[in-house]
Amino acid sequence: MIRLVLLSLALAGPAAALAPDTSLRPAARADYSDEGTNAAADSTEGKAVSVPPEDDAGLRRTIVARLSAANRPAARPDSVAETVIAAQLLQRWERMEPVPRADPIEEFPGYEGVDVRAFAQASPQAVATALRPILRTKELVQKAMARQQERRRGQICGDPAIQGEAVGYLPGRINACGIADGVKVRAVSGIPLSQQALIDCTTARALKSWVDRGLKPAVGNAGGGVAEIRIAAHYACRTRNNQPGAKVSEHGKGRAIDISAIRLRDGTNMTVLGGWRTQNQGPILRRAYGAACGIFGTTLGPDSDRFHQDHFHFDTARYRSGSYCR
Repeated sequence: MIRLVLLSLALAGPAAALAPDTSLRPAARADYSDEGTNAAADSTEGKAVSVPPEDDAGLRRTIVARLSAANRPAARPDSVAETVIAAQLLQRWERMEPVPRADPIEEFPGYEGVDVRAFAQASPQAVATALRPILRTKELVQKAMARQQERRRGQICGDPAIQGEAVGYLPGRINACGIADGVKVRAVSGIPLSQQALIDCTTARALKSWVDRGLKPAVGNAGGGVAEIRIAAHYACRTRNNQPGAKVSEHGKGRAIDISAIRLRDGTNMTVLGGWRTQNQGPILRRAYGAACGIFGTTLGPDSDRFHQDHFHFDTARYRSGSYCR
């Protein structure tokens, strides 16, 4: 047992003599001057290796200089790690095949003649182009700010996505009609209305929610997407379905809006009357209509009754039993 310990100490002696006193650290990056000179500075000795970077050979000479015994004395503890790193990089460089490129790389000052993409293949962690954002021009920033200010000026109901004009209190010709705080909505979530809809903010917010969560997903990319919403009716002081003796409609309170068609960006008009029972437009219109149930208090369509064959009726009336959807 004692002989085994003595033998281990004898073998470890030379290895311990060669072990570095400090942890191995990577070589410092070169400091590139404005003149395009690659100066690999030695932080301890104060020496520098200056190599013109006009071609691939110049970069190769820089690597070879790293291996030079004159510039990296063996007495320095960290020279072992730097020598190994430089040797590996030189081997990879010599094995590389040139990568053809159509245009010269101009993002790297001082390396105009070097195939940077080919050099990047030497390391899986290297990148061939600088990772930096593209600066916006002053004109682009000014236009974006102007559009943002325009949206703020046109917003109503406290939501920039709802564009229009505040009206305020609107009395009705009979006591049951009128709007306490009316607005004229011209667009919601970037989709214009065929005419300004006079409603209250609760109904305006519900319309915006339906456009975002129901209409746009239902249409998708069909015809290029939604271009316009065709409004058939909004505020009107009248009875339900214009029937004599009936209760005042939600339209008379600014809580209802009727939609007769959806125009797509390619010019297609998906009308409720003509498209509801077709194979191509019907499924889209049904999905959009079905999504309104719950967002609005009442949803009525072609399958509801004879009064709604050509439009969707949405209103924000609230019932104890929940939303009324037919």
